[in-house]
Amino acid sequence: MLFSIPGLAVCAVVLIVAYYSRGMLIVGLLASLAFGATSAMTLTSVGGSTPLIYTLFAALLVTAVTARRHIWFELGSVLGSIRPIWILASLMAYAIVGSWLFPRFFAGQTVVFVQAKTRGGVVEAALAPVSGNISQTGYFILGGLTAIALCTLLLHSNRIDQIRRGFFLWCGLHAGMGLIDFVGKNSGAGDLLAPIRTASYQILTGAIEAGFVRINGAFSEASSFAGASLACLAFSYTYWRKTKSHLAQWLAGILLFLTILSTSSTAYVGLTILCIPVAISMTTSLLRGKVEREEILIIAIMALGTVAVLGISLYNAGALDPIIRLINSTIINKANSASGEERAYWNVKSLQSFLDTSGLGIGFGSSRASSWPIAVLSQLGLFGSLMMATLVAVLARGVGREREWLDPETDAVVLSVRNAALASIVAISLSAGSADPGMIFFIAFAVVCAAKVRARRSSIAFERTGHQLLAHAA
Repeated sequence: MLFSIPGLAVCAVVLIVAYYSRGMLIVGLLASLAFGATSAMTLTSVGGSTPLIYTLFAALLVTAVTARRHIWFELGSVLGSIRPIWILASLMAYAIVGSWLFPRFFAGQTVVFVQAKTRGGVVEAALAPVSGNISQTGYFILGGLTAIALCTLLLHSNRIDQIRRGFFLWCGLHAGMGLIDFVGKNSGAGDLLAPIRTASYQILTGAIEAGFVRINGAFSEASSFAGASLACLAFSYTYWRKTKSHLAQWLAGILLFLTILSTSSTAYVGLTILCIPVAISMTTSLLRGKVEREEILIIAIMALGTVAVLGISLYNAGALDPIIRLINSTIINKANSASGEERAYWNVKSLQSFLDTSGLGIGFGSSRASSWPIAVLSQLGLFGSLMMATLVAVLARGVGREREWLDPETDAVVLSVRNAALASIVAISLSAGSADPGMIFFIAFAVVCAAKVRARRSSIAFERTGHQLLAHAA
């Protein structure tokens, strides 16, 4: 095991900030998600894997919860009141067994894509056990344990304020480092965040798309930065609309700016998908005649932007050519590019591996795809995909009818966190190669499940109190 001094320094700073934010475990974990290319160590025993710093904070959270005095009682309460936890636990067990069994049982019977050992990039090979079976499964299991640990904390004490501070710190750090990267590259200063990119990923910080410098923030590539930006944008926008928070409003504006300038296909397609529910909501408000001030502001900004674009095109017909080339490169002609064809080939072969294994899957971490649902289907098989779909459905449904028993602040935080996770799922569905849904999914899953149980308990307590008052009056 080899340690990274810059990575350890970043961990120390995050711990200090989280401590003074009055939530070292939860706030620290969320803040660490902003560092998407920072590792504190290299695991030489697992193929030179460099886990990101969020894994250290997640392990710290799980360890701290496990060491609680009444952990078995609290864990029993979680298992007894949150039924989707059983599905999560079953999926974790299935992932462990499948990652060991399927690459050996179906060895050589299908084609997979793995990281080359001698040179960078992904190569096509026959199915066989690889280090990804250990590392990718480890990330997934850590995420599941983090969800269970968070459920334990949130179910037995009201820590929604720590969740709110943690998400705002994550969004603020992500936006801040995105601005630093943008200013550094466009001012000629270069990659100012290079010292904290300590993970052994393929770092693509100097890429240019259609004449525009790609924005990476603290991540290794523009696509990963765009995916995190979409999640942060969804949280900030939702919280702003629910609470009228000026901080959330400014964050949403900055994140939208960075998402557009990331020059990533994931950003543009994902942003288009996320705009659909926003457009539906605004249209409904217009039809009802109950347009809010925030909606008027959005419509005004869109109108001004449209007028500005038309004015520029009329004044100088060629001024928008760079933007048109960017749109053609990242969206219209993306499928016909070498990268687009390669990723499409990965997805086709991943679906073929699902068929080659009779729907059982090739095992967690055995291959790489270019879309999260396809990665889930090929690696976890039909049975594992159904369990994963159930967890996504639980997250998408949210608190449901019980939300009326939540106070306004808790309702705003839970809804914002859920939307951030759904935006993250949209992003990874466009470009992610692993079946792991990511830490933000597990955190949001825990927040939604715990909030729903607490709301249900509040409704039951209210009904009991009402019955007692009626009985006393009688």
